[in-house]
Amino acid sequence: MIYGLITAIRNFLFDKKYLGSVRFDFPVIGVGNLSVGGTGKSPHVEYLISLLQYHFKVATLSRGYGRASHGYEEANTNSTALQIGDEPFQFKKKFPDTLVTVCEDRVLAVPKILQEHPEAEVLLLDDAFQHRSIRAGLSVLLTEHSNRFTQDEVLPVGWLREARSNYHRADIIMVTKCPHNISLAEREQIIAEINPFHYQKVYFSSVQYAPLYSFYDAQQKFELNKETDVLLVCGIANPEGLKNYLKPKAKNIYMRSYRDHHRFESMDLEAIQETFKNLGEGNKIMVTTEKDAARLEQFRSWFYESKIPVFIQPIAVEFLFDDKEKFDADIFAYVQHYKNREAV
Repeated sequence: MIYGLITAIRNFLFDKKYLGSVRFDFPVIGVGNLSVGGTGKSPHVEYLISLLQYHFKVATLSRGYGRASHGYEEANTNSTALQIGDEPFQFKKKFPDTLVTVCEDRVLAVPKILQEHPEAEVLLLDDAFQHRSIRAGLSVLLTEHSNRFTQDEVLPVGWLREARSNYHRADIIMVTKCPHNISLAEREQIIAEINPFHYQKVYFSSVQYAPLYSFYDAQQKFELNKETDVLLVCGIANPEGLKNYLKPKAKNIYMRSYRDHHRFESMDLEAIQETFKNLGEGNKIMVTTEKDAARLEQFRSWFYESKIPVFIQPIAVEFLFDDKEKFDADIFAYVQHYKNREAV
């Protein structure tokens, strides 16, 4: 009740304009969630980058959670996850031509980006639904299929950062991590449950797993088989989905799970090494996520010298019910609106 009251007062002050909120005359797309994590935010931001990068100059702004630095930072190809955070590191590694920035104070960061990079044409705000000091021109709210905000409660009873009624601030609601065989009937039931406002659109996506690739050489792929034991090392909000995906493909799955954005240290490496050793002498590999690999990057030589075969499981977004074309059209229409105004 206390936590809910605090967030309610804060939202009331923003709604009544007692607390200021800045809106820029520039295409700003915010991606976030009502819950504390596990909705698949990173792959959806990556989807937006890949969608827009060949048509517009894209910039991203994240808080850089878990980084050791402070203030405004621009990522470059030599940046580390420790300097800029695991997710921005991942964005820069996958999309080196994208301007990736981090800053705790986004109200100060956005003008800096626009001043120093006038070539930027669209800005993606990462994890920004609760950052109400900036009003994104287009707000995308993510909610996990198996843990929808409509069935959750505010912390600490549930996992919501604020009351579920605040979904009204979103323009697009994305139901993520859906089973691939979700039926049309369930789709309609979920839409009715969300009860979107007339200005909101609801889309559905699922996780698409690409082939495993080597931590040491991205060109080296690995196809999992029933003769191989897997040590799954995860420091993400909800690793169960990945574990359930790998389980029928491997002989056995053993997992070492850490909190989201966990900063790995030498004692963690020793525990991982000991667990891997105890798997036996048969075929065995270690599997981790791209986000975890970003934080393990500094220990790459240690893993190599320890002769632990580490493979990374990439994930991507797959739209359901022919939602891809409609979602893409919504995004392009929003950004192109500003381009048309500039042309006039």
